Amino acid sequence: MHTSVRRRTLSVALALIIAFALPTRLTAQAQETVPPERLAAREWYRDAKFGLFIHWGVYSLLGNGEWVMQNRGIRVPEYEWLASTFNPTRFDAEEWVSLAKAAGMRYITITSRHHDGFSMFSSRASRYNIVDWTPFRRDPLKELAEACRRHGLKLFFYYSQLDWRHPDYWPRGETGRTTGRPDSGTWDRYLDFMDTQLEELLTGYGPLGGIWFDGMWDKPQAPWRLERTYALIHRLQSAALIVPNHHKAPLPGEDVQTFEQDLPGANTAGFNTSEIGALPLETSLTMNNSWGFNVTDRSFKSTTQLIHYLARAAGFGANLLLNVGPRPDGTIQPEAVERLRELGKWMEQFGGSIHGTRAGPIPPRDWGATTQRGDTIYVHVLNWRDKQLSLPALPMRITAARLMGTGEAVPFAQSGAGITLTLPETANSPDRVIVLVTAR
Repeated sequence: MHTSVRRRTLSVALALIIAFALPTRLTAQAQETVPPERLAAREWYRDAKFGLFIHWGVYSLLGNGEWVMQNRGIRVPEYEWLASTFNPTRFDAEEWVSLAKAAGMRYITITSRHHDGFSMFSSRASRYNIVDWTPFRRDPLKELAEACRRHGLKLFFYYSQLDWRHPDYWPRGETGRTTGRPDSGTWDRYLDFMDTQLEELLTGYGPLGGIWFDGMWDKPQAPWRLERTYALIHRLQSAALIVPNHHKAPLPGEDVQTFEQDLPGANTAGFNTSEIGALPLETSLTMNNSWGFNVTDRSFKSTTQLIHYLARAAGFGANLLLNVGPRPDGTIQPEAVERLRELGKWMEQFGGSIHGTRAGPIPPRDWGATTQRGDTIYVHVLNWRDKQLSLPALPMRITAARLMGTGEAVPFAQSGAGITLTLPETANSPDRVIVLVTAR
């Protein structure tokens, strides 16, 4: 992912470049023949609604986010030395997966390789990996895959298409120009290297949820050979989903449309597309202001803010992929652990209004959002102080309304003009969930 400073300075320019370089081709997307196992995986993904994003790598040693190599102009030899000291002896895959599961999350997406080019898995394609290059000598992704299988969570691998170290990432993109690489290289050889590593990930770690790509925005006009790479992924694992963080409308072969630090279509970040396609949706969000571990970033969102974001994302029909940046010893910051546990307590009681739902009949508003499962509508009242809440007319008859969690009846009046709910008093509730039972 990107640092907020870098993204704000380049977002406008990159958005203009990408707009001309990457056609949306939504018609081709709609006409694509998708095998049943991938369609089933997409539906599972729509049901999952909540996942844990993990940004973890060599950069955690410096405690200044995952873009530290770029932001501090660290050259390749110095960064390679730093990588040789990485030894996260307190990493515990079982602890991470158990925490995610207890938070109500259904999948984990972890950085297998970030923009610094260091592989967090054992790779025959390059010795520059955690098993061959560091004193740790273990493959944390293998351990994480095994823990996910034990606990019934799906595992996705984030994979950076951008590389600040590899000599064949040439010509250079917008970033990684100060790392001391030779001003030459063979682009197709770099793409071959990526495909080789993707094959390793897709054949050595059991069934995956999919591959989460990032970095194509660095060289939007480059010939990325997406069709070939996407075909490789789907040939090796036919149910693996491709999640591309290229900030454009979906391209052929892709399975999910993801929005970085933004709700679908909002583009408050300035670099996401406002166009929403027909694929499953996801929004990724930092818990503070950093993706990778940042020792000075104490701007953690409150549990209430995170619940609101989860409910609003679900109101758009989107998943929330909530990020943590573990420390260099392999532990997750206590502030993040605390919030995940609090989210888990909320999900124990109200997860039914999130998991397995689709966007409700009323799009998210200032007061909150709606989700729906079958004939049941969940009204998430997030920001409303008045006793009564007026909703627009719905094309179905409301037969009952109750407060989720207590079962308390909620008085309502329905007419052709709309629905009025008389809200119960619930002290210190981050989300008053009203369950509406409907009949056509």
